Amino acid sequence: MVCFENYEINNVTMRLMNTNRDQFPLPDDLKVFLTVIRKNGFASAAEELGYSPAYISKRISVLETTLSTRLLHRTTRRIALTDDGERARVWAEKLLGDLDDFVGEISEARHQPMGSLHICSSFGFGRNHVAPAICKLSQTYPKLDIRLDVFDRVVDIVGEGFDLEIRVGDDLAGQHIGRKLVSNRRVLCATPEYLERRGVPLTLDDLKNHDCLVLKERNNAFGVWNLTKDGDEESVRVSGPLSSNSGEIVLKWALSGGGILLRSMWDVKPMLEQGLLVQVLHDYTQSANVWAVYPTRLSESAKLRVCVEFLQDYFRDLSVE
Repeated sequence: MVCFENYEINNVTMRLMNTNRDQFPLPDDLKVFLTVIRKNGFASAAEELGYSPAYISKRISVLETTLSTRLLHRTTRRIALTDDGERARVWAEKLLGDLDDFVGEISEARHQPMGSLHICSSFGFGRNHVAPAICKLSQTYPKLDIRLDVFDRVVDIVGEGFDLEIRVGDDLAGQHIGRKLVSNRRVLCATPEYLERRGVPLTLDDLKNHDCLVLKERNNAFGVWNLTKDGDEESVRVSGPLSSNSGEIVLKWALSGGGILLRSMWDVKPMLEQGLLVQVLHDYTQSANVWAVYPTRLSESAKLRVCVEFLQDYFRDLSVE
């Protein structure tokens, strides 16, 4: 990394850093300068860099003007460094070397992020889907120190010190930034035995006469299912003898014939395919898109950017349109 505290402060150094107080030497001009020295001529330097000799001469003149000193003695056959030119050569090599180290370290951080990352998610989704993804993320980027917390409530990611929330649903807080990781939806389903016993609902209002397994999650209204049909949203108030704040418990109740369930297609698709559950009211669904929500722009944090991009790739195959 560039470390200026060890630089000798003298007139030549100050000219190299900023003689005119409003302009620094351009890295490309320093590169041209060093190439001219190494190739011992403008024509050879121009050939190596892919420029014309006139352009090389112009860049050297610009550099000398910036530093307010002559760097080269020019003759028809050869060039020679002035005293200031020799000092400028030493500093130019160091500055360009430090610049390469700086760019290299930033590039490495982009591909090998490091540091702590505090992530939160909801109970069921966090345990079943986010936790395996985070484990894979940790294996891919071992320099990350990751903590995952799960909740059944709304989380203030800024006030509680979280870098990232992985959440289900499109109701994002306006002050945060979000990226959709994957598309998903919730569907209505029940066991064949329950439907044979209680009948198949044909309209949304029919759900009022069924045992519906009510799940209380986060800040969602208890016992109200907001569903979409052909782009229009409809709501129905449901009830039943069983309710819980755990989606896993409610799913087990449904598999035991306890009633009709509103559950993510991710969770019930295998059971639908096996015939353990049957989807009802196919036209009605509820959005369950998965979002990464964060308080700072991805461009400001390499570790956060890499994490979000990793999760987007990880969940891509699970997308349900």
